[in-house]
Amino acid sequence: MTDIFAGQDRSLADGTAIEAADIAANPPQRALILHRELDRVWSDLPGWRGFFTSVNHGTIGLRFMATSFVFFAIGGVLAMMIRAQLATRDGAFLDTDLYNQIFTMHGSIMMFLFAIPMLEGLALWLLPKILGARDMAFPRLSALGYFCYLFGGTVIVLSLLFGVAPDGGWFMYTPLSDATYTPGINADVWLLGVTFVEISAMAAAVEITVTILRCRAAHMPLTRMPLMGWYLLGTSVMMLLGFPPLILGSILLEVQRAFDWPFFDVMRGGDPLLWQHLFWLFGHPEVYIIFLPAAGALSTIIPILSRTTILGYGAIVAAIIGLVFLSFGLWVHHMFTVGIPHMALAFFSAASALVAVPTAVQVFAWIGTMWDGQVRLRLPMLYVMGFFATFVMGGLTGVMLAMVPFNWQAHDTAFVTAHLHYVLVGGFVFPMLAAVTYWMPLICGRWRVRGLGEAAFWLILIGFHGTFFLMHLTGLLGMPRRIDTYPGNPEWEWLNLISSFFGMVQSAGFALFAFDIIMQWLFGRRSWRNPWKAPTLDWAMPLPAPSYNFASLPGPRQPDAHAILPLARGEGLLPGAPRGWRETLVVEAGSGRPQHIAVLATNTALPVATSAAIGSFFAMMLAGLYWLAPLGIVATLVMAWRWGAAMGTTRDHPLVEVAPGLSLPVHWQARNTLAHSGAVALLVGDATLYASLLFGVGFLAVVAPGWPAPVSGVGSAMLPLALTALAAIVVSTLAAHLAEARRDRPVLPVVTLTGLLAALLALALMVPLAMGLDDPTRHARDALRGAVLGFAAVHGVIAVMLALRAHVDARQGRIGGDRRGAIPVWQLFQRFWLGTSALSVALIVAQEVFA
Repeated sequence: MTDIFAGQDRSLADGTAIEAADIAANPPQRALILHRELDRVWSDLPGWRGFFTSVNHGTIGLRFMATSFVFFAIGGVLAMMIRAQLATRDGAFLDTDLYNQIFTMHGSIMMFLFAIPMLEGLALWLLPKILGARDMAFPRLSALGYFCYLFGGTVIVLSLLFGVAPDGGWFMYTPLSDATYTPGINADVWLLGVTFVEISAMAAAVEITVTILRCRAAHMPLTRMPLMGWYLLGTSVMMLLGFPPLILGSILLEVQRAFDWPFFDVMRGGDPLLWQHLFWLFGHPEVYIIFLPAAGALSTIIPILSRTTILGYGAIVAAIIGLVFLSFGLWVHHMFTVGIPHMALAFFSAASALVAVPTAVQVFAWIGTMWDGQVRLRLPMLYVMGFFATFVMGGLTGVMLAMVPFNWQAHDTAFVTAHLHYVLVGGFVFPMLAAVTYWMPLICGRWRVRGLGEAAFWLILIGFHGTFFLMHLTGLLGMPRRIDTYPGNPEWEWLNLISSFFGMVQSAGFALFAFDIIMQWLFGRRSWRNPWKAPTLDWAMPLPAPSYNFASLPGPRQPDAHAILPLARGEGLLPGAPRGWRETLVVEAGSGRPQHIAVLATNTALPVATSAAIGSFFAMMLAGLYWLAPLGIVATLVMAWRWGAAMGTTRDHPLVEVAPGLSLPVHWQARNTLAHSGAVALLVGDATLYASLLFGVGFLAVVAPGWPAPVSGVGSAMLPLALTALAAIVVSTLAAHLAEARRDRPVLPVVTLTGLLAALLALALMVPLAMGLDDPTRHARDALRGAVLGFAAVHGVIAVMLALRAHVDARQGRIGGDRRGAIPVWQLFQRFWLGTSALSVALIVAQEVFA
């Protein structure tokens, strides 16, 4: 085998030159040089600058997890306040208004500020390590997601201190949450804050999807990918499809509260049930979004601590796909009591029971793996046992609630609260605690202090079951959810008092767990490499894991932890950082065949500045300064432009030698880049949001009272204007495709300028179109037309930005030869803009014809 270092002179961090011959003759020195030059390129900046500029996946992932645990602690304190209030019949610990805020904040924090960000952090930190990459596909996007999460979550939590926290429940049902019944900004804090946080979730979904599909080790096909990769891929796809309905619902409800557009007002053609459909289209897939990463951790930890391989790899992958598919057919089982048709009740009841099958496949595979191996009852395995003891019970009560007659009896009682906690704590918290204790040596390089973790486990397990098992009984005795006193029901008091006592025990366990982690981080003894004797790539690196993960990337013959020394010596792919770039390998999505080299972003403050710009828009909306809110949009567009300005090159770069006999182009000279894949993933979520909007149009037109709508004032005069705008979008789309074909011709700047002007014309024509619509406060149909036009306008702005980016790239020489600049992404958004706009115009015309 030819030495990859042949003919390559290197230097140490202090600039000392080392000749290639000396490197080849001294393998330890070669490894030292590799690690030093990689550390110089991949390290965060020191001090406070590192906090605001780091984009490394390890740093951002740990920040996500640490911040989510802080929010978990806050949510736990709120839970104990709820239990203190319910411990007696006439609890005087909280008044009703504050109690409503606290139980709303508890649910919102646990669902939006703990569970989802925790899985995002685990995915960001772990994925490159198990897939054999150096970073995620879009490091700046990870950092942007974190700061959106941090800022949005902080605003939500601070609202409680100022007495303006949301108080309508974590599901914010209408009409309770509209401006009539919830005046003030309490509901706005939830709607705007959660929407701000959901930007983080969508960013993570795009990031995880593209990383799994495109940033694996060379020749690692999907069929040989670690199960954790499959679980996180299923999670990210569900996030792309599940979060847009909630984002749309939050936007529509905030527009109704701020501008009186009647999407949910039954007197003007709206329907509160539309909010429930949009919310639970997100809400039930979210249960499996939370469960799948936890199940991935179980599928990783169980075989390693059982000293065997996982049983039924193919069956588990099939079960993951089945869960992803079935989870989107369950949302109505949260609405069995709202009066939907019996046929729909039967369908969703059957689907809710059927989803237990793929879950059971995984549970039996895990049990079979332990049966086949030799289980070591170390601390992570104790939490795995806690999962089995808890989640299976939650699954059984879930099947009970899937049955319509029982659901009608138990709906909105403490039984449902108990079921929810058994599923979420059993199916997510216990596996996440197992994951943290399992990967802590890789995080901090230290071994834990013996005894503390075991004591924490037993306090958590006993405290949890003592708290929530009895809530099944209070629910069966008729105790409703979300009440703060129950003076007329003495039969509930002893059960509630016991639950409250064990809730305090559980809290003590979580506090001891946190103390154990801090002690391990600060005072634990140094851990040896691969302490669990795991055969996986995440342990094929020094402890703690370096910022670049691998000194050289694993190839087809280095698939597991046994490759630690060869990879450290530079015997893999892309050894070191000789060009001073942050490089990682990009592969074909299915087979894992190497395609090109991606040069990733380095330390930058753009993500925090962009999140601040986005946050300024939400802050102005929250303050009621609607006339200033466009300034936040302008600031966000300026930041987005700066992101694109840092990309591309004006010259072709020679092929990069990845390994002897294998040279690949850099991403500037490839068509199917990570940016292109990311745009496809983003448009999947975007299409889901548009489909949710069309669902709203159809649902209100068919189900809501107050239809047919009043006679429309939109006459035939508006149709030529709409068709002219569509024609301009067609011209802009054709220009985007022509730019691809003419990228080596002098006419390219003219083509891109034509596309830009056509897109600007289409966007300008939307102003008179908006002015010609009926008053959107009159009827829900008119409000929906305004929403559809707003959707088209937003995408028009994106298309204009991309067309301008392509034009500037063409003028500056960033397009030519194999360099395509922004053209492929521009083409994607142009097609989407054209397709959705044409469908929207056809919908409005059909409404006019058949009205």
